[in-house]
Amino acid sequence: MTTLAPRSPAQSYVEMVQILLPGDANALGAAFGGSVMGWIDICAAVSAQRHSRQLVVTASMDDLHFHAPIKVGMTVTLRARVIAAFNSSMEVGVTVHAEEPTTGEKTFTTSALLTFVALDRDGKRLPVPPLLIDNERDRVAAAEAQSRRTERLARKGQGTSWLSLLGG
Repeated sequence: MTTLAPRSPAQSYVEMVQILLPGDANALGAAFGGSVMGWIDICAAVSAQRHSRQLVVTASMDDLHFHAPIKVGMTVTLRARVIAAFNSSMEVGVTVHAEEPTTGEKTFTTSALLTFVALDRDGKRLPVPPLLIDNERDRVAAAEAQSRRTERLARKGQGTSWLSLLGG
């Protein structure tokens, strides 16, 4: 079996910019959560692909928090990078900031953690490179990610009685 070379978190860094247009806003002129979630998913997917150099699919989105509204006309900057790499999965962190274009004032608006799995074209899981951790901040983040992964796997399939309420 071939050992994959570790990759630096910086190699997975992605920055994506959007403008919030009326089609992605609610009646209050603020971003639809679903639009922001879609942007987060795309930004995180690019990050996971950069790390793994494989096709990836979203396995979960955790800890999605909307901290402040994004108003129509604001510039939206999403930043993502791989926080931890496991066997065939990766945890990616994403932050979202909005900028008022006329003043330059920036606001932290959204944060999320996503898990992606690397797959081949037949849907078979592929190994991903380990994350090269060379500082304490990254070490702490990776340890926290490992704890979240353990909790996610323990919860998998639990608490699904609500699915039958919606025909699942």
